[in-house]
Amino acid sequence: MLEWKKDGWKAIIALAPMLIILIIFTFYPIINTMIISFFPSYNYNFNTFGDFGFGSYQKVLLDPKFWNALGITALMVVVSVPISIIVALLITVVLNSIKPLRGFFQTIFFLPYVTNGIAFGLVFATIFSPQPYGLVNTMLSWFNIDPVAWTGEAAYVPLWAGIFVITVYSVWNGLAFKILVFLSGIQGIDKQYYQAAQIDGASKFRVFRKVTLPLLSPMVLYITITSLIGAFKAYSSVVSLYGENMGNGSEGTFMTAVGYIYKFFGTIQKGRPENLSIAAAAAVVLFVFILIITGLQMLYNKKRVHY
Repeated sequence: MLEWKKDGWKAIIALAPMLIILIIFTFYPIINTMIISFFPSYNYNFNTFGDFGFGSYQKVLLDPKFWNALGITALMVVVSVPISIIVALLITVVLNSIKPLRGFFQTIFFLPYVTNGIAFGLVFATIFSPQPYGLVNTMLSWFNIDPVAWTGEAAYVPLWAGIFVITVYSVWNGLAFKILVFLSGIQGIDKQYYQAAQIDGASKFRVFRKVTLPLLSPMVLYITITSLIGAFKAYSSVVSLYGENMGNGSEGTFMTAVGYIYKFFGTIQKGRPENLSIAAAAAVVLFVFILIITGLQMLYNKKRVHY
């Protein structure tokens, strides 16, 4: 306490810039969104609130399109997150075991992290073009397989094809950050554990399962939580692959939960300012849903993480 009284002002000065940024761009928008969601008649143009009520939440929770969007989002999360973590972990182990060209391969895997998401999605839209001359469809033609409507404004995009493309996109786009975290974790493990395992004659797989993975468990938990949150916020990738409607027609076959929110937000300037309350309510519901999933994830892994 005496030390804090003496030097606490230094910590406050050091933290002040970041705290100000968090208050302005994070805490205030969250609180303001929650307030707006409880005023169904809120008018964005005139900043009038109207009467307090739960009408916006009722519209969101009773809207089948919202649950469909949340279901599509959950499906993307269930498919893409485990695959991306496993692939990133395997690549990290391989990168850590080789010294020649390690920096070169790290740069290759890091490139998607600094590439614009829309531009990256357009590249994937070209690779998975629904036209017969698309790269993937061209490769399928070598085996006499009919072209598949993977992306774009195709007449019909099968659900499995769309989820496959989104999964490949999500895995490749998220590899860089995961690899950096896992690589820093592996390089921080004391070498004496591996030396002891080598003396005992343990196989590489057993060393990975009994030494590397348990000591990497804090990083795995961190990556799992951030990946879940990021996957639930998916929007730009789906737009770049399937257009503004996020699928076929106005229904949006691959509309995500964030896409559902943006759908109402986009109607504010089109004569529907009250829709901001609906968008805010949907955002709060998604926030609570992600909060519950994150809490359950941390509770489940509480005894499985070794610090």
